[in-house]
Amino acid sequence: MATSTTKALAGGEPPRPSPRSGGGDTPRRRGALWHRLDIKGAPYAFVAPFFIIFAAFSFYPLIYTSWISLHDVELATLDVMEWVAFDNYVELWGDSRFWNALQNTITIGVISTVPQLMMALGMAHLLNYRMRASLFFRVASLVPYATSVAAAALVFTMIFERDFGMINWALGSVGIDPVNWESDKWPAQIAISTIVIWRWTGYNALLYLAAMQAIPADRYEAASLDGASRWQQFIHVTVPGIRSTIVFTIVLSTIGATQLFGEPLIFGQGPNGVTGGADNQYQTLGLLLYEEGWKNYQMGRSATVAWAMFMLLVLVFVVQRVVKRLRSRTS
Repeated sequence: MATSTTKALAGGEPPRPSPRSGGGDTPRRRGALWHRLDIKGAPYAFVAPFFIIFAAFSFYPLIYTSWISLHDVELATLDVMEWVAFDNYVELWGDSRFWNALQNTITIGVISTVPQLMMALGMAHLLNYRMRASLFFRVASLVPYATSVAAAALVFTMIFERDFGMINWALGSVGIDPVNWESDKWPAQIAISTIVIWRWTGYNALLYLAAMQAIPADRYEAASLDGASRWQQFIHVTVPGIRSTIVFTIVLSTIGATQLFGEPLIFGQGPNGVTGGADNQYQTLGLLLYEEGWKNYQMGRSATVAWAMFMLLVLVFVVQRVVKRLRSRTS
């Protein structure tokens, strides 16, 4: 021991650390390693549950549905698949029922989304002012959204009933003939759109209200000093200030209109009755999907309709992004 120390002092090889003296670095290195893992890995650990649930209940069904759409599959024998490639898509492209359902989905979506968002914007503007019982009105606006779609559709079905409905009674009191709300195309679509408007206007109004309350008050003060009226403040201050929220509600309403199912199903007497009307006058893409899969037992065609709905939403998103880029370049 003395000899090795003497050699080290004389310029020879350095003395090797004893196990006791070198063992202190290991816990320090481990602590540094755990610290780096905590800093870099903690964000991934926090978001991991979302991606796990998304992969299990959204991504996997999406991929599996695309796989089924390439096969001829019946509901009773899901384990027996016959490969047909893109034949289901070719048949769907030439099916008049698909184009009718697509047209009905677009028209019902337009006549329900546009009035709904305009009414929600006006309601939010009124709720944004200081008024008595404002909390009551804000909570009351959410009652239709919290109501079951089945209950709402059944009530509105009775309201729009041809012989004993309240709407035809009101029309008859002013000398207007009764309207066959279920059998005629446009009256049926207007009735279904009324259900959608009633359920979702209050929800969108609260989204607009939250966005309006985030607008700085000095903008309204500056507009008032410039002589702007309340209507001009609404057009030039409020609407530009909540533009991103308006786009968000338009996207949500478009997705909801594309997937519209419960309201027209119950309005058409439920699953045991005719889905979409006797002449498919208000059959949506969601009802066509249901009819192909659970009425005709053709799960391959049903999956094809589901993917057509998905591609329609992707197309709407792409168009929205292109329009947004064109506006940003011109401005």
